Amino acid sequence: MEHVQTALWVVMLLVAMAFVFDFMNGFHDAANSIATVVSTGVLKPGQAILFAAFFNFVAIGIFHLSVAATVGKGIVQPGMVDTHVVFGALAGAICWNVITWYYGIPSSSSHALIGGIVGSVIAKSGAGSLIGAGIWKTVLFIFVSPLLGYVLGSLMMVAVAWTFRRMRPSRIDKWFRRLQLVSAGAYSLGHGGNDAQKTIGIIWMMLIATGHVSAADTSPPVWTIVCCYMAIGAGTMFGGWRIVKTMGQRITKLKPVGGFCAETGGAITLFLATALGVPVSTTHTITGAIVGVGSTQRASAVRWGVAGNIVWAWVLTIPASAFVAAIAYWISLQIF
Repeated sequence: MEHVQTALWVVMLLVAMAFVFDFMNGFHDAANSIATVVSTGVLKPGQAILFAAFFNFVAIGIFHLSVAATVGKGIVQPGMVDTHVVFGALAGAICWNVITWYYGIPSSSSHALIGGIVGSVIAKSGAGSLIGAGIWKTVLFIFVSPLLGYVLGSLMMVAVAWTFRRMRPSRIDKWFRRLQLVSAGAYSLGHGGNDAQKTIGIIWMMLIATGHVSAADTSPPVWTIVCCYMAIGAGTMFGGWRIVKTMGQRITKLKPVGGFCAETGGAITLFLATALGVPVSTTHTITGAIVGVGSTQRASAVRWGVAGNIVWAWVLTIPASAFVAAIAYWISLQIF
């Protein structure tokens, strides 16, 4: 009886940690959804936060749980996950999120979680316990998502510039201030649809490992889905203003037409990745799209030094969170 109570206590602790990570994901990545719409002046910060949080949650009824399935069943070999692995993964991801938020670096919460899982599993039983296909698919999209965002953002900008070349700038600005609400809403949908599912996936993984859910189930419990979407929406409502400044103004100066093109290019990328079940970084995606929009004006319009610092954070995210997760794994062995 004591063992059951201890197990239940541990499960509740891990679920709470997962919700904290999900909240921080929304908090940390709020900039991805609202930086462009705030920096162009289309919405005030408070309005933008509520707008993005609403669409983060609405995504619950739109996207299939493909990403949750990848995280829950497609990264680690069955039977290799236990409560210590999940604790290490969440601790590594949360620590890296706190560090990058503090310094205003728009790193990836998604890859921090993947890195945490990888580091924790390797600490337990070595790299052989990982599923190569799931890991490589995620790593590949570290490069594919910003590149696709860049290409789509720049193509959208060129197409819009050519289509509206004879229209007065003031009229173009008026139109795209309205259209940016559509693109920002679409990007927030993609953000919620892809990112909330990563937390759903790790809770699902933990519930299977502790015997609370059958591995044969094709979807996680409904309460995990609803709570994770609520947590990421709540995190977005609190926002991450340090990162908003970096994303909205320091990479390149955006106007409503540029914000629309960046958000639309990023949203298409997220919709595609979520449909394929790939846990991508919304940070990588929107950064690539913003750089793509800025580079269509002239190369000097992009502050490449800032963009370069962001890329270094991308490179370090998985190994750094994996390292912290491995330490957290060993610590957890002493706790429970």
